Amino acid sequence: MNKKKIINDPVYGFINIPSEIVFDLISHPYFQRLRYIKQLGMTHLVYPGALHTRFHHALGAMHLMGLAIEILRSKGHKINSEEEEAATIAILLHDIGHGPFSHALEYSLAHGIKHEDISMLIMEKLNAEFGGRLTPAIDIFKGKYHKKFLAQLVSGQLDLDRMDYLNRDSFFTGVSEGVISFDRIIKMFNVLDDNLVIEEKGIYSIENFLISRRLMYWQVYLHKTVIAGEMVLVKILKRAKELAARGEALFATPALQHFLINDVTEADFFSEDIHLSMFVQLDDQDIFASIKVWRNHGDRILAQLCKMLTNRNLYKVEITNDAPDQNRVDVLKENTAEFLNLIGDEVSYFVFTDVVRNRAYDAGNSNINILLKNNIIIDIAKASDLSNLESLDKTVKKHILCYPRII
Repeated sequence: MNKKKIINDPVYGFINIPSEIVFDLISHPYFQRLRYIKQLGMTHLVYPGALHTRFHHALGAMHLMGLAIEILRSKGHKINSEEEEAATIAILLHDIGHGPFSHALEYSLAHGIKHEDISMLIMEKLNAEFGGRLTPAIDIFKGKYHKKFLAQLVSGQLDLDRMDYLNRDSFFTGVSEGVISFDRIIKMFNVLDDNLVIEEKGIYSIENFLISRRLMYWQVYLHKTVIAGEMVLVKILKRAKELAARGEALFATPALQHFLINDVTEADFFSEDIHLSMFVQLDDQDIFASIKVWRNHGDRILAQLCKMLTNRNLYKVEITNDAPDQNRVDVLKENTAEFLNLIGDEVSYFVFTDVVRNRAYDAGNSNINILLKNNIIIDIAKASDLSNLESLDKTVKKHILCYPRII
């Protein structure tokens, strides 16, 4: 069977599947699951075109890895075919541990279990299936491989994951502020002292990349309606889990039922195979099919939350620099409890506060270094003549207040 296929990608055109093992990994059920997990969770509630998947994104990142390795080789850096294959597999599988609807599962069903750790666990399972052929890819993914720059291409401030998702998310949302010169940035890649650097000519493209990332966070990823949709989903799953703990019958697929009934801790997840075997059967369809059924559940709170999501009648969300006035929050809770006939802590499903954070650039974590013509490297925040670029290295924290629109 010919496994050197090409895929027509709407962002980059034709993408090559470079080797048989990559074809076999893409064909594996663990990877095919990503077809049914949207890249941007609830963002389609604001930008109707944002229906692309983690599957699209992983293939796009794989394509960019091929371009990056080709450029680095052309500049005299030795990357053999085994290393190329390992780096390609590492970036292909970097998101394979993502749960349904982006991060909602991490908050609601499997507490404190990061998708990066699940990705690592799945890669180790695949490595056993593939007779140890993924070992170099796992070393790169963990940052243990002796060529550090390969790990930086997979995970860093300027990795190919970010390069693809910014490009792809701006394409599918139609938000032009997120468009980056990915091809120019990759052409400016170089390696000095085993670290990935950007040649001085690429400085303006990097400035654009960082500013685009910041704008995409506020305009897309942390848009208040997107936050509202994700918060409703988190509250739905929290309520469903609470009802399941009381022994109430809930419609759910076996995989979702497993996480509703069992309180899975991080230690449990990584020590008992049953949790992973159920997790890899979960996708967006499990969650949304249940939500459609739960609209008619006997529990008023679960039914109301599910109707809010399916009818797109979401929370009113206020985003402020300072914490909301507690007196106002208390009044909103009183009014909501009276209007919806809620008792005790039930009102917390409808009125609550939270915080969101955005940091476009983390200079302390694998800096973006600019390679000057005299072979000296300097951090992008120092090299740039944009006065606001250093401010991107600060975490911006904003407070959110959610409450029903009817109040």
